[in-house]
Amino acid sequence: MNRASAAALPGEMKSTRVDGARLAYREAGSPHGEPVVLVHGYPANHRSWRHQIPVLAQTHRVLALDLVGWGDSERPRSLAFDYDAEVARLGRTLDALGLDQINLFGHDYGGFLSLGFAQRHADRVQRLAILNSRAQGTFVPRWYATFGLVGLMGRTPGVRRLAALMPLATMNRRGMAALVNDGTVDPALLDNYVGWMGDREGARWLLHFFADYSVRRRPELRDGLPRIGCPTAVIWGRRDAYLSTAIAEELARNIPRAELTMIDDAGHFVMEQRPVVVTDALVRLLER
Repeated sequence: MNRASAAALPGEMKSTRVDGARLAYREAGSPHGEPVVLVHGYPANHRSWRHQIPVLAQTHRVLALDLVGWGDSERPRSLAFDYDAEVARLGRTLDALGLDQINLFGHDYGGFLSLGFAQRHADRVQRLAILNSRAQGTFVPRWYATFGLVGLMGRTPGVRRLAALMPLATMNRRGMAALVNDGTVDPALLDNYVGWMGDREGARWLLHFFADYSVRRRPELRDGLPRIGCPTAVIWGRRDAYLSTAIAEELARNIPRAELTMIDDAGHFVMEQRPVVVTDALVRLLER
């Protein structure tokens, strides 16, 4: 298995401004290649695609984003982070990068945003990949309640001030400890993902984000699945503790040109846990 390090990634880190905030991204591959935009999930950043970037960059122009608030991007508390605002911001990000039509690949939260963007802007998405994402559904009951509670704390002023004092970085590290133990993520990379949450301002931004985040189902996304006309890959780790495989099966069943890759020995962080299988599935998509 290829354990590419974040430090060894090809290309370079760049930044642009979106809604007044600095958004960081890594760009690799030929600037004349067909663009592939990679959108990470929670609580990661562009480095979660570290195994896929070198391969995809051999044939395409790859832009791996740090969404506003995550990774090396700024964390403004002046912006809204509800779903509609985030999907619209993704469009403005593409505008800022000078991208018209793209291949859009999203994991987890990034897949959630990518699905909405593909439905609202079908003319801009040539191919779509969704990897272990709540997508048109939501979380299993335990995590539905957990993320819902964090959102409630973020929306309640007095509680939010106390919640900002909680060891949020430590809590997220514990949640991802299995990935460190099995060698999927090294401690330095995990610190890169979540270390900023230990900073007071980082904690305040995270609660600001969750104050706008809703765990409710979005039936309009489910209703829009049959209207997605581009080639689509649904890539799923079957051992996901957060999300049911029924989400993947529904995506594959209702998106007309979808291909499902179900990976038995992977969990939620599928492209980090089984990078070769995931990369192969993405390459197949780009060949369609």
